[in-house]
Amino acid sequence: MDRSKRDRTEGVKHTSVEREAVVQDAVVLPVIEEQLELRKRTVETGGLRVHKTVHEREELIDEPLLREELQIERVPINRPVSAPLEVRYEGDVMIIPVLEEVLVVEKRLVLKEELRVTRSRRLESSPQRVTLRTEEATIERIEPRPGETARGGNGMEPERT
Repeated sequence: MDRSKRDRTEGVKHTSVEREAVVQDAVVLPVIEEQLELRKRTVETGGLRVHKTVHEREELIDEPLLREELQIERVPINRPVSAPLEVRYEGDVMIIPVLEEVLVVEKRLVLKEELRVTRSRRLESSPQRVTLRTEEATIERIEPRPGETARGGNGMEPERT
C-alpha cells in the first residue's frame, strides 16, 4: 500500500467492503530464498608405497632369574578330629591339613513295634451235607484139595469183617 493511502485510512473505521478495496490496491512483493545443494566426490591425487626392512643383531644379555621350587611331602595321619584344622607354619614349612569326611555306621538295637496277639474262642454251627464212604473187607478161606497136607492150606473158612 502506498503511503498516501495508508495515511488517509489510518484512524478511520472502515466497513468490510471498504477494507477489501484497500487490500486490492496493495502491492505484492515476492520473497525469494536461495538454497544450496552441496555434492562431494573423491578425487585421487596420488598414492604411497611402503617397504619394510627388518634388521637383526645378536646381543648377550646376562640377567639373573629367580626360580622357586616346592617340595611336597605327604604325611599320612589318619586321626579323627573334631573340627577343621587351619593352615600352620613350622619354620619355613607350610603345613596344609587335608580332611576327608568318612561315613561311620553304627549298629543299634531299636524296638520298632510290638505285635499284640489275643486268642478268642467261640463255637459256631455250620450245617453242611457231605458224602461219607465206608470200605468193607471180606476174607475168604480156601480148603486144601484132597491129597494136600494141612501145611499147604490153613483150613479156615471165610470170615467177614
